[in-house]
Amino acid sequence: MCGAGDAGGAVRTAIPRPATGTAVDPVALEPVDEVVLTTLVDNVFDALLAGGEGVVRAPLNSGQVLAALFEDGRTSTGLRAEHGFSALVTVRRGTSTTTLLFDTGISPDGMTDNADRLGIDLAGVQGVVLSHGHFDHTGGLAGLADRTGPRSMPMTVHPLAWTRRRIAAPGGDVFELPTLSRRALEAEGFEVVERRQPSLLVDHCVLVTGEIDRTTDYERGMPPSHQAWDGTEWRHDPLILDDQALVVHVRGRGLLVLTGCGHGGAVNIVRHAMRLTGVDRLHALVGGLHLSGPAFDPVIPPTVRALTELRPDLLVAGHCTGWRAQHALAAALPEAWVQGSSGTRYTLAAA
Repeated sequence: MCGAGDAGGAVRTAIPRPATGTAVDPVALEPVDEVVLTTLVDNVFDALLAGGEGVVRAPLNSGQVLAALFEDGRTSTGLRAEHGFSALVTVRRGTSTTTLLFDTGISPDGMTDNADRLGIDLAGVQGVVLSHGHFDHTGGLAGLADRTGPRSMPMTVHPLAWTRRRIAAPGGDVFELPTLSRRALEAEGFEVVERRQPSLLVDHCVLVTGEIDRTTDYERGMPPSHQAWDGTEWRHDPLILDDQALVVHVRGRGLLVLTGCGHGGAVNIVRHAMRLTGVDRLHALVGGLHLSGPAFDPVIPPTVRALTELRPDLLVAGHCTGWRAQHALAAALPEAWVQGSSGTRYTLAAA
């Protein structure tokens, strides 16, 4: 919903429904010369992780704050970790460079604080892509609006991102998730572009997948406790149809697939990206894969098998992936696996 004053029409537009229209297939995604991806927010910050080729870690002294009990009145804070995800994506093709923000974390100031500590000027962001409407990926929009000021900022979003949702676990408390407000976003200067189908951004160099084709028999989505309001009652919302990924074709290497939570299923998402683009090589998979918790334990083995067959060069499965899946993926793909951490910068260059 878009606020307490909305009624009938706003309720109906937020009802989850099947995708309409045909997919754009194939999509002519132009290859790029370089992608620099910086994780601004993840569930983990580990200042002792080692870097490597194309991987630069944020040091423990990334932030300095006032602290009277230290001799010089200051202390180092490192970066913030929170249950959310946000990544800064800079794409270079020839002499042209564009920077997009993919998701914004859960808190209003977590993403902006980390950007400050990394020396990143968010005024350089040229557009926002939201993976889906869950609040742990959209909470930082308030901080971004404060930081960039009153200017038009294009935002690509699925029209179901405004869906009212809740978690109603059997025998537990009911938690209604904070719902993103389109009206408030537009008042802050965001130019909302709703798309259910694939979108090409940045001179056809960045693909936003739109709705994911569900083709595997094991990636079945969220358990019954995840519900959406259909205008009359709460119903099970397993698919989270607004889930979408960002895709870049690194010249001579293959696809970078960036997910928020990966509610569409990691394997479904990668296969969907390959089908849309006609590129049959997965170079990198980065982001949340939502394999955490008992409901998803059975999904881990077939996901690991499928990703092992896809043989990515880089695999960074963070946020909601869960420790069981992370350990399984790290064991199966040791050459590709890199542990995620807030503040890490990944550089993917053309062959």
